[in-house]
Amino acid sequence: MYDVAIIGAGPAGASAAIFTAKAGKKTVVFDNEQSVTRRAWIENHYGAPNISGPDLVDAGKKQAEQHGAEIVIAEVTDVVKQGDGLQVVTDKGSYEAKHVIIATGMYTGLAEKIGVATKPGTEPRVKTIVDVDPEGKTSINGIWAAGTIAGVSMHTIITSGDGAKVAINIISEMNGERYVDHDVLKK
Repeated sequence: MYDVAIIGAGPAGASAAIFTAKAGKKTVVFDNEQSVTRRAWIENHYGAPNISGPDLVDAGKKQAEQHGAEIVIAEVTDVVKQGDGLQVVTDKGSYEAKHVIIATGMYTGLAEKIGVATKPGTEPRVKTIVDVDPEGKTSINGIWAAGTIAGVSMHTIITSGDGAKVAINIISEMNGERYVDHDVLKK
């Protein structure tokens, strides 16, 4: 069983995976390769000036993999409660996880199918978002949401930060204490 399954490998999903995997949590990321970031040219992402969306997404996935996350190219079709966890059903098979992060950008079809509470979106072109608490928890225990689908701005720097925030909250909950990850320069 995975500790964390992340649906979506764009900036929010990959950022969450970097944190959960680096914290030693068994992490799987499902990528259907449909991220809207793959169609973007980005000049306002801190630390990554003038980068194509595909390059940013690929760099995030590579960094998550370097920390131990498993990337699965698949379409998630459902998430259902199973025993003490959740079953993530894909077109390539099923996976079990303790926590699931929905990071599907502006696409809410899966979230609505699962039955998490939604509400009207506030961003242009984003009609519906998942209703989350400040930590990123949805109306279904164990299912979290991050990024545009959770109501933050579509800008990649903001969605990646939201993915990190949700990951830190999950790690903190799993560890039973607030998780902090600060690396220092090696001499």
